Amino acid sequence: MADSFVFDKGETSQTESAPTAAALPVSGDREGLESRIVSALRTVYDPEIPVDIYELGLIYRIDIDEAGKHATIRMTLTAPGCPVAGEMPRHVEHSVRGMVPELESVAVELVWDPPWDKDMMSEAARLELGFF
Repeated sequence: MADSFVFDKGETSQTESAPTAAALPVSGDREGLESRIVSALRTVYDPEIPVDIYELGLIYRIDIDEAGKHATIRMTLTAPGCPVAGEMPRHVEHSVRGMVPELESVAVELVWDPPWDKDMMSEAARLELGFF
């Protein structure tokens, strides 16, 4: 998206490290919109893990067009065989559209590269799940 704002944990390739749930970059005039999108993502939980998908590190990238009307969310799941694979993108879209009504569209792309692992979780998620 050449004319878009990109809110990204970091693109990865097979030679780069995977993104983490650390702080994402913020752009001044988009801060409120991206903050509300992230807030919406924090209301969606993995049904098997009592932590939201944002803190789990399942959100890899958020693209917002220049007009602030269209968002694309790139995410993964904890495993390709996850039983909610077919439903989770709809849950994410519904949550974001409900909490950010000025968005005309929200596209959710489910990706498997890089594969998720527990190192992608935020520190808060690791503490919550006892991984320290």
